[in-house]
Amino acid sequence: MKAVEIKPGIYWVGVKDWNLREFHGYSTSRGSTYNAYLIMDEKVTLIDGVKAPFTDLMMQKIASVIDPAKIDVVICNHVEMDHSGALPAVMEKAKNATMYCPAAGERGLGLHYDTSSWKIQTVKTGDTLNIGKHTLSFTLMPMVHWPDSMMTYMADEKILFPNDAFGQHYASDEIFDDENLDIIMDEAKKYYGNIVMPYGAQVQKVLEAASSLDIETIAPSHGVIWRKHIPEIVAKYVKWSSYGHDEDRAVVVYDSMWGSTEQMARTVASAWGEKGLKVKICSLKYAHISDVINDIVEAKYVAFGSPTLNSGILPTMSGFVSYMKGLGFKNKTAFCFGSYGWKKGVMSEVEDVVKTLGWSVPEPCVSINYRPTEQSLSELKAAAERVIK
Repeated sequence: MKAVEIKPGIYWVGVKDWNLREFHGYSTSRGSTYNAYLIMDEKVTLIDGVKAPFTDLMMQKIASVIDPAKIDVVICNHVEMDHSGALPAVMEKAKNATMYCPAAGERGLGLHYDTSSWKIQTVKTGDTLNIGKHTLSFTLMPMVHWPDSMMTYMADEKILFPNDAFGQHYASDEIFDDENLDIIMDEAKKYYGNIVMPYGAQVQKVLEAASSLDIETIAPSHGVIWRKHIPEIVAKYVKWSSYGHDEDRAVVVYDSMWGSTEQMARTVASAWGEKGLKVKICSLKYAHISDVINDIVEAKYVAFGSPTLNSGILPTMSGFVSYMKGLGFKNKTAFCFGSYGWKKGVMSEVEDVVKTLGWSVPEPCVSINYRPTEQSLSELKAAAERVIK
């Protein structure tokens, strides 16, 4: 296994996890990568690591350039184990290396590993480290998406190492963003929506800090390296972190028992489509919750539908709404509907959640007893149309 030179003297020594299909409840149908970077300078520097099971592969790639024992500097931008899992082996091999990380990183590493023999130097925003021809500068970015998160910048090569920011769970034959932009952007949106979405205010601070940097390359910890489409991904991060949406985009998410709520979902989608919206229908029987979240990221309108089960909504809808609430979506308009047998009004559970998130709910929930009729579907359609402003 050989390292890939991405700039003169800077190598990608990460690994591709083609088989990853789940990450903390988030479906990863295209796998992922764990990106680490080796800088050859007077002080040989490793930026981040990989997931522990892939340690040997990373070490082989480093060894294709230099003996890992000769690493002088290890930068830990983020403690989470998909990036730090290989670092104990690195520190064991490179006995003279010094680890650089924020104070929160030092604490986090100590809670995950035995760091008693490690040489650790904490850094803060504005600190720099000269490694020879190159100088690295550090910017702390707490809660993007852990308290210990940090980005590292190399000014002379105009390359930013932002760890999870701008990442994608995406394994590809390509190292760079030169091809398959639609897929890369979709995976970047899914990554943001399912992992980074709760931290919009913190992301905006990072974007502000990065705006003063001259950047030709963004080398994240997951997915491809950005060099051709940096303006596009930065513009998307500006949009997503400010909870922006497309005025003409809508999602109808539902589950159904005997088809009544499904019929209602299709009626709502048809009504919104006739109003000029681009509508995606997502059945929770078949669509993974993380894929539905991806669809919701840029939607203005979201409709939720569930029948009554006992005295509440279906577990699929309850679980989805709980997951969505944790992600903290803002600035959207909701509409709720559902069928019931002998207990009406259970969709108030969903209405309460979206109101807590500050969403607009211009119409009350529409409930239909047992099977929809032509008249009840007509009334549902009219209510759905009134939601669109």
